[in-house]
Amino acid sequence: MKKIWIIAASLVLLIGIVWGATYLIQVRNYQNRVANLVTADLPFTGLKDGVYDGECDVRFIDAKVRVTVKNGRVADITILKHKNGHGAPAEAILGEIVQRQTLEVDAVSGATNSSRVLKKAVENALTQAEPQK
Repeated sequence: MKKIWIIAASLVLLIGIVWGATYLIQVRNYQNRVANLVTADLPFTGLKDGVYDGECDVRFIDAKVRVTVKNGRVADITILKHKNGHGAPAEAILGEIVQRQTLEVDAVSGATNSSRVLKKAVENALTQAEPQK
């Protein structure tokens, strides 16, 4: 009976180690994805009017936005999805993007990763609205 408990405890310990190592690898990959997000400062004038969806998923943070363009300018940004952990305060940057008509806005302190993901989702939407060259 004692041997069964030792085997069971060893198996549980092994599963815990494997799960923990897998999780740490996922966290490292997430951190690399966020660190490598680059947002271009797209022009916010002369855009094609319409409604455009964009998203960005770096595993632990996932965002989908809807960008409305009227008269060639960004008129509104709506969040369709924002899986963010503790990054909800980052959603405030969307209003600033509309107000300033640029993606070059500061990240929200304490929600930097969510800020970066939201900005990238907006950029992905705006690439559809760029004027044809």
